[in-house]
Amino acid sequence: MHKTIEVPSEQIRLIFGHQDAHLRQIQRAIPVTITATGNEIHIGGEQRSQVAYASEVIGELQRTVKNRHQLTEKEVEQVLKNRAPLPPPDVDEAGQPHLTPIQAGSIVPQTRGQARYMHAIRDNDLVFCAGPAGSGKTFLAVAMALEALRREEIRKIVLVRPAVEAGEKLGFLPGDMLAKVNPFIRPLLDALRDMLDFETVQRYMEHDVIEIVPLAFMRGRTLNETFMILDEAQNSTITQMKMFLTRMGNGSRIVITGDLTQNDLPAHVPSGLTDAMTRLKGIPGIATIHLDGRDIVRHRLVREIVKAYDTNTENGVSSK
Repeated sequence: MHKTIEVPSEQIRLIFGHQDAHLRQIQRAIPVTITATGNEIHIGGEQRSQVAYASEVIGELQRTVKNRHQLTEKEVEQVLKNRAPLPPPDVDEAGQPHLTPIQAGSIVPQTRGQARYMHAIRDNDLVFCAGPAGSGKTFLAVAMALEALRREEIRKIVLVRPAVEAGEKLGFLPGDMLAKVNPFIRPLLDALRDMLDFETVQRYMEHDVIEIVPLAFMRGRTLNETFMILDEAQNSTITQMKMFLTRMGNGSRIVITGDLTQNDLPAHVPSGLTDAMTRLKGIPGIATIHLDGRDIVRHRLVREIVKAYDTNTENGVSSK
């Protein structure tokens, strides 16, 4: 379903809020997609009732803006709270709620789990995603970051990885420190180059629009209006995870991904990803998504390989 509302362009800016903060509030509360072109606000969604509900909310916010020439996040929250409960979504044949269509540039989700993941990134400022290799954790996070950059919702993308050895020792790698950490950040660069041409990636990196750094290099920084992605987060310690999370500045968003079955930390060191997903559960604005074998979209054998290793782990054989 789709509905268009005509609103003076200067009011749209106030309704959406600085860096679309109000818009994210609304879309966290109502499962619809809201965009604007010129003096029109477009509301799209699977459910007629939810599109109508969002339209009523926008109308009420417009009246506030028209009378007061300003709008605060608290006022948006109050409008959402004061309205009647959101109509329940229709469900599909499997009993699962319908999801509104979502797309990041030319990238669309290939599974229901991936769609939930992309919705969570759109609607929350901090998202944890745990899942097996090939389920699209990193790829979709990078796609959403590039889309946010294209829409000017953020000014910078920072891609981060822990430099933890998976059997090999970092010190034995040849070259200076940059050369030593290159194998750890290479998968992030590969994801970027799947979506952007080489020249664009180089230009963005040269102008500091995109930065790829090891986790240890994040200490002491505060990043505003930045989309931060921490990949392979199962290899971060609790202290490192706290350090990374507290880099978040105004207007910033964070996506943290990892595979809980591929922990390369010493046996006695707990994973910062597992700890954070438990510790921060239930906080508004934070979402946790679990992907599984059904979300694997690499070569068809990858799904069978992951399944075989999971079975071995359940039988007492480590998959590490």
